[in-house]
Amino acid sequence: MGQGQKGSSDKKEAKRKRDDGATPDDGHKCRVCRFPLLVALLQLLFGVAVTVVAFLMLAISPSLLARETPHWAGIILCLVSILGFILYCISNLPDEKASLKFIVKLLYFILCTIGLVISVLVVAFAGHHYSQTSSFFCGQAGEDCVCTLDEDDPIARNFTYEGVGDCEVITGTLTLYFLLQIVLNLAQALVCAVGTFIMWKHRYQVFFAGLQISSPSTQGWQKV
Repeated sequence: MGQGQKGSSDKKEAKRKRDDGATPDDGHKCRVCRFPLLVALLQLLFGVAVTVVAFLMLAISPSLLARETPHWAGIILCLVSILGFILYCISNLPDEKASLKFIVKLLYFILCTIGLVISVLVVAFAGHHYSQTSSFFCGQAGEDCVCTLDEDDPIARNFTYEGVGDCEVITGTLTLYFLLQIVLNLAQALVCAVGTFIMWKHRYQVFFAGLQISSPSTQGWQKV
C-alpha cells in the first residue's frame, strides 16, 4: 500500500509540473538570453549608437553626404529590433495565432537580411571615406575647409567642407568617426547575421528555446 500511494503521489507531482509548464530550475534561467530578445536588444543598442555617431558627424559640416553620415542605417536597425521585441512577446501565443506568428517571423527574417546588407554597405562606404580623409591635405578658405588628396597636383579634385573653422576636425575627428562607424556596423552586421541564421535554422532544422516544459521522463521542449 505504501508503495502504491508513493507511486500515485509521484504521478500527481509529474502532472502538476506539466501543467505548470516549467521545471523548478526554469526560474533561474536567463530570460534575456532567449531568442530573439538578446538579438533585438543588441540591434537596438548598435542602431542607436550608429545613429548618434552619424548625427555627430553631420554636426561637423552640413555638406557631408548621406552615405557619409549613415543615420538611416541605425534607424532601420532600430525598427528591426522593435519587430524582434514583438516576435518575443507573441512567441507564447496559442496555436490559433499561428498565422500571425508566421508573418512576424517572416518579416523579421527579411528585415534582418536587409539589415545585414545595409550594414555591409555602410562598412564599405565608411572604409572608403576613412581611407580618403586619412590622406587629405587641408587648408582653410574663409569659413570653409578645402581638402585635396595631392597638394602638389594643381588639377587634383578638391573637397570642400562648409562651416568648418578648423581643418583638424576633418583630418582628425571626422576620420575617427569613420573608423567608429566601421566597427559599429561590423558588429551590427554580425548581429543581423546571427538573427538571420537562427530564423533559418528554426525553419529548416531543429532549434529549441532551451526551456524544458515537461517531466524528465517525457523530455518535451518549448520551441521558439
